[in-house]
Amino acid sequence: MVEDLSVIGLGKLGASMLAGMASRGFNVIGVDIAESTVRAVNEGRAPVLETGLEEMISAHRAKIRATTSHEEAVLSSDVSFAIVPTPSDRRGAFELQYAKYAFEQLGKALARKDSYHVIVLTSTVLPGATRHGLLPVLEASSGKKCGKDFGLCYGPEFIALGSVIRDFLNPDFYLVGEFDERSGDVLEEVNRKICVKEPVVHRMSIENAEIAKIALNSYVTMKISFANTLADLCERVPGGDVDVVSDAIGSDTRIGRKYLTGGLGFGGPCFPRDNVALGFLCQHVGADGSLLVANHGYNTSMAARITTKIAPLLQVGQTAAVLGLSYKPLSHVVEESQGVALALAMAEAGMRVIGYDPLASDGARSALRDKALVAESIDAALVDAALVVVTTPDECFRTLKADHFLGSKESVTVVDCWRCLDPSVTNHPEINYLPLGRCLDDAPAASVLEAIWAN
Repeated sequence: MVEDLSVIGLGKLGASMLAGMASRGFNVIGVDIAESTVRAVNEGRAPVLETGLEEMISAHRAKIRATTSHEEAVLSSDVSFAIVPTPSDRRGAFELQYAKYAFEQLGKALARKDSYHVIVLTSTVLPGATRHGLLPVLEASSGKKCGKDFGLCYGPEFIALGSVIRDFLNPDFYLVGEFDERSGDVLEEVNRKICVKEPVVHRMSIENAEIAKIALNSYVTMKISFANTLADLCERVPGGDVDVVSDAIGSDTRIGRKYLTGGLGFGGPCFPRDNVALGFLCQHVGADGSLLVANHGYNTSMAARITTKIAPLLQVGQTAAVLGLSYKPLSHVVEESQGVALALAMAEAGMRVIGYDPLASDGARSALRDKALVAESIDAALVDAALVVVTTPDECFRTLKADHFLGSKESVTVVDCWRCLDPSVTNHPEINYLPLGRCLDDAPAASVLEAIWAN
């Protein structure tokens, strides 16, 4: 029975896995090249910001330790999970430089170990990367043969920033991409013990698992884009309401309601790049990836289209506020943020823009490159704003009342991208409330429809 695990790379996912594994009874040793990260873990503190991480590391400190030594970790565990960065390159593929370094160090450690050990790659990679890009590094640096002397699996996680620990302990399913049955057996045993509920485990070749991981993320992005297309359509049909339509079609089990809420596009560190990478793979192997390319183009055009829509609502010299600069609620991450993209597009269109986010202000200042200001508070963002765009359904925005938007102003226009604001805002006579995804003027919309069928 496996009782000792190691985690290579203590970023948001790695540190959360470390804590989650310890909470399920494993003895876990973490490895990171940053001494400050190692020191934080050994002192019972979270090395990164993530919901519940500090509390879980502290609660299970007796089963957790960290080191900068790959050898110490391998010699002290039975299975090593490698969660290192695989950044996108200029082609849209994923680079392996950090993974190769980690695997070289793991291989050198394997050379010092007599017993069987399983290496599990968790980082997102493209098909072929594990077998042809990383396995040769392991065998060369260890002097051993995979299958005979050690095991290898590809075992990605399906998590979202802000809920990593919850998602890690309660997955919908596990992917076990196995080099051979023996290594797959070990990873399945570990996964079943980690999971809080009885898990669904899909075992397959390494390459099929690599495809499945990136394909799932890409499929979700297409569902988001479809929902946004529905929202655009509903705005142009009399009485159109994207939430009414989405509730209906989402009741069909073939579709489902998740990720079917029209609003702004997808962002963050995973979805956009995974969709691009899958398109790169299709192009490289000769498959038709035009659907993926179109999806990427549609998503990146969202900010410009929204800007064109709202530009007539703001007079020269007036201020526009953008509430929500992280890529989603409860996150400080601004990578590929639709809120940041919208603020930049609005500024480039000549608007004076001020933004606010409860967690992402520092990152947003850098991303906005002085083209837009970032306020220290909601009140500071709203005080002079004649137009307000709410780009994330964050709780601190959902609870705002009409007085917050109006202040001492006679009127204000509020664009609600997610239709999430308080009724005091949506129904106020001095607030020009514009929800995306709903038709706001039935008469011209009806005349357009009538013209289709008149002849």
